[in-house]
Amino acid sequence: MSISKILSLNNLLSFFRSIIILLLCITMKLHPINAGNFKLDGGAMFGVVPKSIWNKTNPADANNMIDIAARCLLVENGNKLTLIDTGMGNKQSDKFFSYYHLWGNDTLEASLKTAGFHMDDITDVFMTHLHFDHCGGGVQWNSDKTDFETVFKNANYWSNKNHWNWATKPNKREKASFLKENISPIEASGQLKFLPLSPSKILSSTELDFDVFLADGHTEKQMIPMIKYQDKTICFMADLLPTVGHLPLPFVMGYDTRPLLTMDEKAKFLNKAADNNYLLFLEHDATNELCTVKHTEKGVRLNETYKFNEVFNK
Repeated sequence: MSISKILSLNNLLSFFRSIIILLLCITMKLHPINAGNFKLDGGAMFGVVPKSIWNKTNPADANNMIDIAARCLLVENGNKLTLIDTGMGNKQSDKFFSYYHLWGNDTLEASLKTAGFHMDDITDVFMTHLHFDHCGGGVQWNSDKTDFETVFKNANYWSNKNHWNWATKPNKREKASFLKENISPIEASGQLKFLPLSPSKILSSTELDFDVFLADGHTEKQMIPMIKYQDKTICFMADLLPTVGHLPLPFVMGYDTRPLLTMDEKAKFLNKAADNNYLLFLEHDATNELCTVKHTEKGVRLNETYKFNEVFNK
């Protein structure tokens, strides 16, 4: 077969895949899934930004801790149920949890049940990255607490090879966030899958029926889902934009491994979001579920905030 015919065939397959994704988007349904709430040190969450500034958008308690959500997203699409991130989970020790001041009654299992689903219904778990507050809910103790097992027995667990290697051979700075008990059982289960990477910052038309923006500032190859839904694009911001308080470019978490790169990535993404009126789904903002942004003289800033059901009547 000639090269021109192969290229034509590839173009045709790409076209049909785009049509299929478009048709699936018509029947798609999204469900915010609250996996719990906790607190983190406000100074760590805002790096070099003075408290007198960040405290206006993210008020701290007497111990300098700010409220943080673990807001996941369930994508119901045809015969697929894809859960994006899983929160912190419940298998760590009381001492571990005491550092994070858990609050509220939300749990991953209860929130899935409220949405009408069971753990065993999930077909895919998409892990934006492997820090414990994003993937811990995907692994649990077995019944006699002798070993760990995956929570979602019928699901593929998605990461990418670069980030997996980064997490399983952690640098000293991130080692405390990459917990072996959250990671090793996924590989041992045989449920682990990798999204193929490309030189581009955006992975288009993935197997999970949404695009993915790759960000390297917070950690290596964090994956930001970009979901076309009801004629809008919803972006699951993970730790690229933890809260609305982090919109100004220099407002970067102290946890980020490459803060200057985070600023560049935020600038590119937020400019694109303002240009295209993206809805930004905020995983860690305890108050705001969704927001839009706009161009101003000071750069991209907050436009509007919404509850999910204000935009998408369910």
